Amino acid sequence: MGRTAEISRDTNETKISVSVNLDGSGTYNVKTGIGFFDHMLEQLSKHSLIDITIRADGDLHIDGHHTAEDVGIALGQAIKQAVGDKKGIRRYGHFDLVMDEARVSCALDLSNRSFLRWDLLFTVDRLGEMDTELFQEFFHALAGNAGITLHMSQLAGTNNHHIIEAGFKAFAKALRMALETDPRAGDALPSTKGAL
Repeated sequence: MGRTAEISRDTNETKISVSVNLDGSGTYNVKTGIGFFDHMLEQLSKHSLIDITIRADGDLHIDGHHTAEDVGIALGQAIKQAVGDKKGIRRYGHFDLVMDEARVSCALDLSNRSFLRWDLLFTVDRLGEMDTELFQEFFHALAGNAGITLHMSQLAGTNNHHIIEAGFKAFAKALRMALETDPRAGDALPSTKGAL
């Protein structure tokens, strides 16, 4: 079956379904009802080479908060389930990515200890129909449910679209690195504790 997972989340606020294939080719089919969010999730899939399907039906008549957060929860749970026991993976990933004038660095550890350090600053309240503050909510929910220690740092940038897109792409590339199997490690767990 490989490293795949399917997650459904059904609440009074959202109905979410997510499927992932960690060893895919970056094929995506994403529909959240928030166009800019879809665009960022497609970047995540494409640059991580994770096949991602997401369907989200949220209470967008209120705002996008519940949808962004719950997609993060479900996607994080799917990644955690698909990666399994973590034997033989590289575990750590980092990437420093530029997009025109913007530069964002991502470093992460598939540690099973969730933490988010967020140093991206926006000068507008919205991109398309998405509140910019919801990007942090999304990554907080994803890191929390996937068990990722995640640091996102903006090193340069003035264009808000470029800043967040560089962030999603940097995260994607770092995640790809961390999820890769290390041929030298065999099926060893990447920890001296014997557990992650």
